[in-house]
Amino acid sequence: MEAVEKILQDRPFGYIQRFVLHQSWLGKTYGEMANGSGYRSEYIKEVGSQLWHDLSEVLGQRVTKKNLHLVLGKYHQDSTELNLHQPQEEFITEYRPEKVFLDSFLTNKMDFPNGPVPLDSPFYINRPPLEQLIFNEIMQPGCLLRIKAPRKMGKSSLLNRMIAHARKQGCQIVYLDFQEADEDIFASLDKFLRWFCVNVARQLNLVPSLDDFWDAEMGSKVSCKIYFEGYLLQYVENSPIVLALNEVNRIFEHPNIAQDFLPMLRFWHEQAKQDQTWQKLRIVVVHTTEIYIPLQLNQSPFNVGVTVSLPAFTLEQVQSLAQRYGLDWAANIEGAKRLASLQAMIGGHPYLVNLALYHLRQGKMTLEELLQTASTPTGIYSQHLRELLTLLQKEPQLMSAMQQVVSVNETVELDAIAGYKLESMGLVQLDGNQARISCELYRFYFHQQLVKQNTANAFGTSIAKKPQKYSLVNTTDILPQFINLQYFKQYLEMEWPQWQTSAVPLSLIVCEIDYFHLYSDNHGYLVANNNLQRIASTIRNCLKHQATLIAHYEQTKFAAILPQANADIAIGVAENIREMVKALAIAHANSQLDPLPTPIFSVSLGIASVKPSYENSPSMLIAAAEEALVQSKRKE
Repeated sequence: MEAVEKILQDRPFGYIQRFVLHQSWLGKTYGEMANGSGYRSEYIKEVGSQLWHDLSEVLGQRVTKKNLHLVLGKYHQDSTELNLHQPQEEFITEYRPEKVFLDSFLTNKMDFPNGPVPLDSPFYINRPPLEQLIFNEIMQPGCLLRIKAPRKMGKSSLLNRMIAHARKQGCQIVYLDFQEADEDIFASLDKFLRWFCVNVARQLNLVPSLDDFWDAEMGSKVSCKIYFEGYLLQYVENSPIVLALNEVNRIFEHPNIAQDFLPMLRFWHEQAKQDQTWQKLRIVVVHTTEIYIPLQLNQSPFNVGVTVSLPAFTLEQVQSLAQRYGLDWAANIEGAKRLASLQAMIGGHPYLVNLALYHLRQGKMTLEELLQTASTPTGIYSQHLRELLTLLQKEPQLMSAMQQVVSVNETVELDAIAGYKLESMGLVQLDGNQARISCELYRFYFHQQLVKQNTANAFGTSIAKKPQKYSLVNTTDILPQFINLQYFKQYLEMEWPQWQTSAVPLSLIVCEIDYFHLYSDNHGYLVANNNLQRIASTIRNCLKHQATLIAHYEQTKFAAILPQANADIAIGVAENIREMVKALAIAHANSQLDPLPTPIFSVSLGIASVKPSYENSPSMLIAAAEEALVQSKRKE
């Protein structure tokens, strides 16, 4: 904020500009800013556009939401003369503990890990030989690099370091992020290529002069080639141009553009093998692989050049990063052993690792607490996991394949396309057609979700029924048609945010079979279990049209959640359960030594109703229903 204030000086930089800058730095979209602030999205976008324009004018280079970290990081470097005369590689070398700026960095407010890691940040982790491979390749005449990975694996951070290296070597940089293009730009190939050429020219500080080279009769692709060959590449003299294209997956969404634009880039790369003019152009394509799922892509749409896939962090790299976060306990062998459990849980995923270390640095939870809640709806990874689940739910074939993977602790042979797509999402690792889960976090979470889905199937929801071979319901329970209490609570935690937005009542019924333990002691397990099955079936039949989920626990207890049901409805359902169990007329047949208050089995019930809000919680609802059950039993 202080740096930007100095840059802008007398230009507008009030509250709204500061808000847009801060949210952009965190990687938020204009729509997300609007949802959280009360401002209209159009107004925030207008403020942002003016802010980037003002910064661009003062700094003398184009500033956008996407290159903020790169531009301001370089400004900070230049203005403080930090490493001014050192090679650019200093920014990407491994952290050295003697660097004093880490201590001062940690004393300031630590930003939430989101978006690219700034060039001068101590939190960037090298993944040898990845960086050196890219630095070497970008200096090859006419090269074409393709960096691909799932979201938040560090693609943009790596790209920014490659750009900084290329700039240091005298290359001119053109950076285009296709997420910045308006939707109507993709209306036709001609419109898109003209937009593409104008942006490249302006970043090279050239007058676009597009009409001097564009010929409708020759077609857009030929015109674009002539524009680069006869104008842009001629005016740059001997300086190579690095054309960095980020978020190219946006183009995949428009097949009418992709089918011509991507082969055009491939042709330019081939031209460089025999034409010195085209050797000045070095192309870097960066894209996210999750896009393969919603677009029904069964293979990468752009296989050319040198392909770089980003690996996960090793345990040693996680330990190094933990020390950079100021977690002193991570420095020794015991610390490495503790981090090994984190590594097993999240598999070295860069974003997940940074998120964990950030929360541990805040001191609000221990590593053990973090691991215990990691896969739950209240854990720190809940949003990341829900995004993956949403993608999977759109593809029944992938959901079925995921069921196979999480149901065993060994590799599973998958259909080639399903395996490829799950790998593209980062969910599995492939060895041929053999797939294994990427990390335990995904195993635990999707295990829980598929339990929920299979249970929902039993109540006649619209979710397609999965093969029983892969059913994840807790079959060790004596009543396998019910879920256990753990999954029941996790379901409440997961759905609570959605219920908060609906502002409708919700009821919970807790039911317990009276004196069942005494009956079991007198008559033995087999007889007691037979009667338990009959009572459980009756309770389930009474609830099946109202409850979305029913749990069985502590042998004699049942719990059911009734969405959109107020207290009156819940009382009516509970009364029906009580009457239907009595109607079974199952005799206690108790001995004279152990007389029971009633001759037949009965149940006690507790009810709690609430409108979910931020002031209450699932645990409060469960506690209230349990207390009501206690009061009910006292009145017997």
